[in-house]
Amino acid sequence: MKNLRKEFPVLAHNTYLNTASSGLLYDSLLEYRQEHDLDFLIGGSMFRDHQQDFLHQVRKTIARFFGSAINSTILTPNFSLGFNTILNGLENNTKVLLLDDDYPSINFAVANKGFEICYAQVNATLEQNIEDVIEKHKPNIFAFSLVQYINGIAIDLDFIKQLKSKYPSLLIIADATQFCGTKTFDFQTSGIDILGCSGYKWLLGGYGNGFILFNDSILNQITSDNYKNASSGAGYDASYTSLIARFECGHLDTFNFGSLQCSLDFLTKIGLSTIEKKINELSNYVKEELHQLNLLEEDVIQRKNHSSIFNFKGDQKLFNHLVSKNIITSLRGSGIRISIHFYNSEEDINKLIKALKNYHR
Repeated sequence: MKNLRKEFPVLAHNTYLNTASSGLLYDSLLEYRQEHDLDFLIGGSMFRDHQQDFLHQVRKTIARFFGSAINSTILTPNFSLGFNTILNGLENNTKVLLLDDDYPSINFAVANKGFEICYAQVNATLEQNIEDVIEKHKPNIFAFSLVQYINGIAIDLDFIKQLKSKYPSLLIIADATQFCGTKTFDFQTSGIDILGCSGYKWLLGGYGNGFILFNDSILNQITSDNYKNASSGAGYDASYTSLIARFECGHLDTFNFGSLQCSLDFLTKIGLSTIEKKINELSNYVKEELHQLNLLEEDVIQRKNHSSIFNFKGDQKLFNHLVSKNIITSLRGSGIRISIHFYNSEEDINKLIKALKNYHR
């Protein structure tokens, strides 16, 4: 792991604790991107002659990495665009369960469509809160982030499996942008019906790429009668309502999706279980250190398992103090957010803790 840090030039001069905002570009990905554009430069339109074969290979790489079926793996420039396409296919009388203060790309998008909404509170008893709301309000859909972007509270994946088993008709849609790339994961056994992700954070794929994974036979549930009637009335065959037809409209950029494929190969070589172990070790360490400084919210302290994202008490002045020490974080919610990836080290955590202790003296 230590030698891998050399792949990331930003780390030479900064303590980068901000992957939840943006993953880093690394040397071997830059090499791929330069070669890609050089090939385009000298090939023009001929460079794109085999784009469909190439994009199919990208889908295969994603499917293998996350345990999904190739024909149910869809490419999208980002999660938000894919999620809005899903919402456009739902009937207006749909009732949706959301988590309070979840990512705006989920909550605002659902509210903007005019669906009936019920909310579950995100706190130490998150899973029980969700089940209580489901029992009371009987929603058709549960749409949520696997990891909360502000404070890093992560939903229990075993709970999701149990939820799907108990409520099989509940359509479960997960945003995994703050999750994918941090833990081993098998989509087909997860209990999740639809999982979307942008690739620019923990997957280190750069901007402009993402994907959506669908369970088999889910398309009919997210296709409104109006869409079916319009496609059949216009004389289009059934393939026009396929996942690819619905979600991969227009041109897809081989530069961006090739970058995602390159990074998935990069992470595979390191080993996702190795990455998960490293992240867990550092996350447990920083959680204990921040707890000792009385900087963590009580709901995070009470959770048995947490993600690699933390939000601690702090304001603009403290944020500026950290910037002056070349410690890169984000202001989120009412505090300062840090996020730990495999390229971080215990030394990075110690620099943060030292800066916080010096500031609070």
